[in-house]
Amino acid sequence: MSVTTNRQRRQRRRHRVRAKISGSADRPRLSVYRSNRGIFAQLIDDVEGRTVAAANWTEAELRDLDRTDQAKKAGELLAERAKKAGVEQCVFDRSGYRYHGRVKALAEGAREGGLEF
Repeated sequence: MSVTTNRQRRQRRRHRVRAKISGSADRPRLSVYRSNRGIFAQLIDDVEGRTVAAANWTEAELRDLDRTDQAKKAGELLAERAKKAGVEQCVFDRSGYRYHGRVKALAEGAREGGLEF
């Protein structure tokens, strides 16, 4: 009997979700990575293999906020950058994380910023 760690279980969920969704130029994938210190998000065109827009917690305007507010502001910032790149819709990839807390705050911030998913 093997013991799986939380990281291994998340990776398994992540691969299961990624088998079903993919981003394109008109509807890129909004990928989320959540660490203990902050959150990273990027819009990815999987067909061409390029990042359309990105936001992360190390930027000056996000660094001093608490983590939930940081995630929400990062979503708004990502939506603003996506609009500049001509993206209105995306596919949300939660990367195996529960849709709760900071991941949910990032998604709500992106929706408030004008992204549709």
